[in-house]
Amino acid sequence: MPLDAMQDVSDEALLVLFANGEPAAARALTLRLTPKAFGHAVRLLGNRAEAEDVAQEALLRLWRVAPEWRQGEAKVTTWLYRVVANLCTDRLRRSGRGLALDAIPEPEDEARGPLDKMQAEARADALQVALDGLPDRQRQAVVLRHIEGMANPEIAEIMEISVDAVESLTARGKRALSAALEGRREELGYADDG
Repeated sequence: MPLDAMQDVSDEALLVLFANGEPAAARALTLRLTPKAFGHAVRLLGNRAEAEDVAQEALLRLWRVAPEWRQGEAKVTTWLYRVVANLCTDRLRRSGRGLALDAIPEPEDEARGPLDKMQAEARADALQVALDGLPDRQRQAVVLRHIEGMANPEIAEIMEISVDAVESLTARGKRALSAALEGRREELGYADDG
């Protein structure tokens, strides 16, 4: 089956096609899921090189479970986010949570001026530092809800907790982020935002 014909095929169906020997399904699913896995890992780890390794390992694990995949039990993305989060947690534990936060610049946007780019980078860096200061579970809940845009029930499934626990974690995380960033509003260019 041609790759472009797989655009409208669900993640689950692509995984089943791959398990049944369709290599184009693996390519389509890899193109679709790698940015999600990588982005989530970057936000949890704060390190692009580590995040690349985690995204690659998560997708390798997906290919290994493909033959046993039971449709309807979980969404492929839910399973993937859970694996990425677990791999990140393992890396953070092994490192003693001592990963140095690398400056993660935003992708270059030619339409922005240098001051706009610097401000966007400062905001992204400040957010990453504030996120890094949160307890792991709060950070994961906040990232999934407010950066990945997931709904609380899906986050609950990924984190294997109740929806009430997700709401509590995200609320506490947002309060902690707000407190961490409060004194920096003017410095980050938010003084005029009312």
